[in-house]
Amino acid sequence: MTSNALEVRNLRKTFKDFCLDDISFSLPNGFIMGLVGKNGAGKTTTIKLILELLQKEAGMIKIFGKEINRDFDIKQDIAVVFDDLFFVDDWKISDVESALAPFYSRWDTHTFHSYLKKFNLTTNKKVKELSKGMKMKLMLSVALSHKARLLILDEPTSGIDPVARDELLDILLHYIEDENNSILFSTHITSDLDKIADYLTIINNGTIFYTGTKDGLFEKYCIVKGGLELLTTETEKYLLGIQKGSTGFSALLDIDNIKYITPDMVTEKATIDDVLIHVNLEK
Repeated sequence: MTSNALEVRNLRKTFKDFCLDDISFSLPNGFIMGLVGKNGAGKTTTIKLILELLQKEAGMIKIFGKEINRDFDIKQDIAVVFDDLFFVDDWKISDVESALAPFYSRWDTHTFHSYLKKFNLTTNKKVKELSKGMKMKLMLSVALSHKARLLILDEPTSGIDPVARDELLDILLHYIEDENNSILFSTHITSDLDKIADYLTIINNGTIFYTGTKDGLFEKYCIVKGGLELLTTETEKYLLGIQKGSTGFSALLDIDNIKYITPDMVTEKATIDDVLIHVNLEK
């Protein structure tokens, strides 16, 4: 088996007012990758290109070593959970299974109903009667019922309460216990990634800012703080996303450049949120 569950190389897609350019990253088999960035950074576009919901202009996408546009059967191994439900409102949950099961050669009715029971979802309940959290659980029940090896989630925890979010994260951690399974998890709730992600890919304005292990991000970047009087034309060249206030500044720094800041500046460990905030300030 290939060492990568998902491989994206030089992906490009142009819109009227936005360009996703040269997107490259790899998700090793058996791990969870967080796909992060501000709203509009390109996370959902990237996912839609992977799923062929949009047509790419350039680049290559492989799922378990096979180009997805040349082997459509590989999609049997992919499960998807979006931030909104695309099922017919008047469908009962039993109708959802009847409509979707024929599309999956490995659909497991017992697994589906086990998740419904776990989530307290009754088969006679209509889709339009479900809360945001319940809809997410229904999508997850579907996603996990055909033995997919790659689970792709696009903002699944957006708008749901903390209890439902914790339940989702526990299910994902259980899913990943099988070393054959992998997860690409797009979210702006970075605390979720602090709990479960092994790898991170940060997209900023349609380009990759960072991709690699979560620990590697914190080893590469730190936060620098100090008084405004400490900022000089020379030091500012090495600082990313300088945020100035009445009492001082903060910025992101590549640790390789730490020798260029003054001893009076204070360095702190960065968080994912810190990185996103300061990267977003970069022009």
